[in-house]
Amino acid sequence: MKIRLIIVLCFLVSVLSSWAQSTVPIPTQAQLDWQEAELVAVFHYDLHVFDGEKYNQQENRITPIPDYNIFSPDKLDTDQWVGSAKDMGAKIAILTATHETGFALYQSDVNPYSLKALKWQDGKGDIVRDFVASCRKYDIQPGIYIGIRWNSFYGIHDFKVQGDTSFSKNRQEHYNKMCEGMVEELTSRYGDLSIIWFDGGAHGPEQGGPDVLSIFEKNQPNALFYHNLDRADIRWGGSESGTVPYPCWGTYGHPSWFANRGDEDGFRPIKYGDPEGKYYMPAMSDAPLRGYNGRHEWFWEPGDEEHIFPLKNLMDMYYKSVGRNSTLIIGLTPDPNGLMPRPDVQRLREWGAEIKRRFANPLAVTAGTGSEIALFLGKAQEINHIILQENISEGERVREFTVEGKIGGKWQEVYRGSNIGHKHIIEIETFKTKNLRLNISKAIGTPQIKNFSVYQINLDK
Repeated sequence: MKIRLIIVLCFLVSVLSSWAQSTVPIPTQAQLDWQEAELVAVFHYDLHVFDGEKYNQQENRITPIPDYNIFSPDKLDTDQWVGSAKDMGAKIAILTATHETGFALYQSDVNPYSLKALKWQDGKGDIVRDFVASCRKYDIQPGIYIGIRWNSFYGIHDFKVQGDTSFSKNRQEHYNKMCEGMVEELTSRYGDLSIIWFDGGAHGPEQGGPDVLSIFEKNQPNALFYHNLDRADIRWGGSESGTVPYPCWGTYGHPSWFANRGDEDGFRPIKYGDPEGKYYMPAMSDAPLRGYNGRHEWFWEPGDEEHIFPLKNLMDMYYKSVGRNSTLIIGLTPDPNGLMPRPDVQRLREWGAEIKRRFANPLAVTAGTGSEIALFLGKAQEINHIILQENISEGERVREFTVEGKIGGKWQEVYRGSNIGHKHIIEIETFKTKNLRLNISKAIGTPQIKNFSVYQINLDK
């Protein structure tokens, strides 16, 4: 009787464990690639880069550029752009194919306000084509950013033609069809893409806008869709500081954060995520490289070099984004010559080198499954950083954990946390030990840790 009872109990435990694990949302391959990329570059380029004036977003959204032939990047080198992102450590790079002026950086057959209209390169230039080719050359996944919410040339404000006349209705219908045509072109001409990013969202037919989601799903079924009121494969982290708070869960309670973001609560839902959310939707952190000391510039502007973030600030951003389960997007700004400015290139190179210096050579590393994982250093060594990573291809399972070190012959808690996700970087006061253990006190299903590593990093360099 007891044996039968034990068998039944074991069976029930097995069933419950399998059920628990099956209820954990898991990422698509595109979401997995996004989180494993960790660093992403987004290149902003548009007509107003060439006007020699400070960018004013509000004015730019409502004021057409008087002469689009100011666009003339005579030294254009997208290899140099993407090479600078590679030096930073980026694995994905995104280009603004269209932004708030409405001008398209490729050979569009449906949008006359595009590179076809220019004297530059006899109207035959295609920066999207060149950019995607450079990404493939440098083994970086390309993505395309499409801005349809604002278009100063067409007079589109917050998705819509203003007014309620037959003229405005016809104009809206024309604009919607043009947007659908551009999305068809951009998603079908350049091969597989990692992400299609609709800046400020992409209202669909239900809101009086174009049907872009169905075109995306037809042409880029393996890419990330970002985003509209129905679908968002990743979510905004709630600020443009390049950081997220801790914990930052990779799951969410709604299929689109855009429809349920918590504006009235300081964007708290999208900043923290929801450990019980049934939709896998990791957070991204974004900031422009030229965002230091009171500036926040996504586009090149004259005299802005002193506002490039110092290396120290960029590392702090890295810890508070990548180190908190969020992919970090850095805005990069090619200049009117068509080149990334030298100071920006140098800072990106320094940043990539510093990340490698700190984290390329752990003192010890292990992996494992279950609620307790031990790490042995062989001999007592000083430690001031710990990195934890879950195997997120099986979902985020850890809910509460501690890290202990054996100090003076006794186990002592050195850190307590909740979310691990793709990566959690822990900076702690230096202590000396040769034995550590990760204790997972709460989890959904069996925890799967793919990286438990420790470091001693000289932060004075």
